[in-house]
Amino acid sequence: MKPIRLLLAWIVSIAAVSAADTSPRERISFNNGWRFTKDDPLAVGEALNYERIKDWVLPTGDELLNYKHPAQRVRRPDGNPAGDVTYTRAAFDDSKWRSLDLPHDWGIEGPFQQNLDGETGKLPWFGTAWYRKKFDVPASDAGRNVYLEIDGAMSYAMVWINGQFVGGWPYGYSSWRVDLTPHLKPGAENVVAIRLDNPRESSRWYPGGGIYRNVWLLKTSPIQVAQWGVFVTTPTITRDAASVDVGVTLDNKTAARAEVKVGVKLFAADAYGKPVGDAVVSGEERQVRVEPARQANVSHTLRVASPKLWGLKERNRYVAETTVSHEGKVVDRVLTPFGIRSIEHTADDGFLLNGERVQLYGVCNHHDLGALGAAINTRALERQLEILREMGGNAIRTSHNPPAPELLELCDRMGFLVMDEPFDCWAMGKKRDDYGRVFHDWHEKDLRAMMRRDRNHPSVIQWSIGNEVREQFEPDGWKLAAHLAAIVREEDSSRPVVGGFNNIQSGFNGFQRVVDVVGYNYKPSEYAPLRKRHPHVMQMGAETASTLSTRGEYFFPISDDKLEGRSDFQMSSHDLSAARWAHTPDTEWRGLDENPFVMGEFVWTGFDYLGEPTPYNADATNLMNYANPVDRERAAKELAELGKILVPSRSSYFGIIDIAGFPKDRYYLYQARWRPELKMAYILPHWNWPDRVGEITPVFVYSSGDEAELFLNGKSQGRRKRGALEYRFRWNEVKYEPGELKVVVYKNGAVWAENVKRTTGAAAKLTLTPDRATLRADGQDLSFVTVTVADKDGLMIPRAKNALKFTLTGPGEILATDNGDPTSFESFQSPERKAFNGLALVIVRTKAGEAGAITLKATGEGLAPAEVALKSE
Repeated sequence: MKPIRLLLAWIVSIAAVSAADTSPRERISFNNGWRFTKDDPLAVGEALNYERIKDWVLPTGDELLNYKHPAQRVRRPDGNPAGDVTYTRAAFDDSKWRSLDLPHDWGIEGPFQQNLDGETGKLPWFGTAWYRKKFDVPASDAGRNVYLEIDGAMSYAMVWINGQFVGGWPYGYSSWRVDLTPHLKPGAENVVAIRLDNPRESSRWYPGGGIYRNVWLLKTSPIQVAQWGVFVTTPTITRDAASVDVGVTLDNKTAARAEVKVGVKLFAADAYGKPVGDAVVSGEERQVRVEPARQANVSHTLRVASPKLWGLKERNRYVAETTVSHEGKVVDRVLTPFGIRSIEHTADDGFLLNGERVQLYGVCNHHDLGALGAAINTRALERQLEILREMGGNAIRTSHNPPAPELLELCDRMGFLVMDEPFDCWAMGKKRDDYGRVFHDWHEKDLRAMMRRDRNHPSVIQWSIGNEVREQFEPDGWKLAAHLAAIVREEDSSRPVVGGFNNIQSGFNGFQRVVDVVGYNYKPSEYAPLRKRHPHVMQMGAETASTLSTRGEYFFPISDDKLEGRSDFQMSSHDLSAARWAHTPDTEWRGLDENPFVMGEFVWTGFDYLGEPTPYNADATNLMNYANPVDRERAAKELAELGKILVPSRSSYFGIIDIAGFPKDRYYLYQARWRPELKMAYILPHWNWPDRVGEITPVFVYSSGDEAELFLNGKSQGRRKRGALEYRFRWNEVKYEPGELKVVVYKNGAVWAENVKRTTGAAAKLTLTPDRATLRADGQDLSFVTVTVADKDGLMIPRAKNALKFTLTGPGEILATDNGDPTSFESFQSPERKAFNGLALVIVRTKAGEAGAITLKATGEGLAPAEVALKSE
């Protein structure tokens, strides 16, 4: 029977090519119309334990590995795991399951539970869940290859189509695909079922749960460009011309040898990476032979005259159009946006973009979107980047995992540089069931998948191989680093290999020889010693600061002890507190200014995020891990206090911006440094202290100027000049009296900027301010509406915590609310929320296909209500 089967396969393959000749690839959103349940059929959990069925899962993505011979590839065993489980069967009645659209994060729906781990946000993100979707496949798709592409699913995903197991992927942050073709039924209804399983002890922060990124259905000819199979580099760039190398990997899914022609054209791209106008240049078609069930490579080198470069201000891009023809007909066409730009990392002059020094003003960010959880939303990401850009930020570290594809597209479009990072741990894990559990089986696929997916983004300037891995402290740990670095260089030699190291010795114990850039975490004092011993090693602050603060909270007396400034499970916003291993921004900046060869920093973090509420983690190991007895005694007292009341924190205190997207005071400290040309001045704290009349209430000013004079009710409090390696103005002896604080800032002797902060009146009204008033009626677009508790003159009441209610009319919905308070346990989906220090946030989402006027109204007891008009079109 085997020869007959092979013959039938060959006949089907030839027919497939014919059927697909007139239909190049088609990529369709597969997000809508899913059914969901958060449970497992009886006794299924153990049967589908990853360790028991990993032999069936491991072949997924096997084509990413560079085998010398196809026979070396992993083959799926016979059998159909869970084929007898009701949830996988096409005929199963899932009508009672919840109906929803993707992306979806079940964890963010809550409820918050005090008995859950504060380290991961006290939300129920763990456990097992199933998604099912019924969909029709046109009869005309017979002969095409059909893939399910998943940008991210948390985690241990397993996929069945029409009851047949087709693959899976453990790592929740990776993008991957499975081939549905062998079990698809063209001209009929099909059912895909996906099981996810989040181990409870698998994350150090809130990871989310569910199919939380976008999902796609890809249809191609069996002779096709491989997944992420186009790689564009620009090895030579001058003012007059740029050489553009386009490498193409072809995949022949048929049982017959194929002679194909591959052509490449380059187009200018619009702001969204789409081709415009006529081709800038066309390459000659190249003929290539692809053996059956094999891949083949072909490359083109093209010359672009007078190239327009991609940079932080001018984000010019191009598009490579790759066309594959077989027997005179086009069988595949792929569009690949890219940028022409040069990057250089140096030991003496830092980072160069297009030949010019660019200091990295970067932030680290986790992937959650605050009140929206892990579920990806492009507008929410765009808003984050807008806020960071206004601060002066120009770089993102994807901490500590592959990002959503949408983030990199936004960075290309908006002008941000990216350190792309795959792992938080290697084989030596940090949690019982974290990535270390599958590292040996999956690290190469995960790393190659991230790189191939992301390598054409001009925003990506570095490949990280990991963060604070425990192997740093092992004598032979560098050998594993060398293995990973070799994979990176095999995939892409145009960008350097970096690592985030929290072990001082990582600059001296062999790691510095296998990475291209040593990224120190919280080690500003180590830049100079490493430079002295290894002057040719390139350095960077891969993770800096970890300063702690809560927006609008101030505690007195002020202490410069970084372990002080804590009260009522909040952190003072004087920006002098930091985690035990960390520093204030001032300390990090002194390290950078004293060592100008360092290429910049990535601050921990840009935004507050769910989980990791340091220093209020209910974790004895975390609290007791102090270096000296005095600190240990303090930690013991904290731990005793936490034992009396369950830790109330749901989110971090690290952010320069709070979890709702409201800037903290620290935002303006960074803005003063990162935008030195901006004429700005910022005063803190607020000036509403009726209980402190006559008491010393220090005043800080953040400014890009070099000298400042402070006035209280018209009386000078003294003129201060910032000295070398000083980054803020301080008046430590100001005695509080209500009224007006005013600062006049000078630069080079001339007035540079002024600012005023006043004591407010009583809370009288609400104001609503949307970040955007006109939205797309696509069911995804968002407006972030700031709610302010104000006095009669419109000044924010800085200590207001009024209970508020929100209602909406028109073709939209209140998707979430928040206030930035890390101790708030009000549901993110609730239309009622207390203001926190004068502010709250309402996130409004449009309804798909429904245009019209939307009105959001806010009310609060004793306050004049407010409403704002939005428009969906």
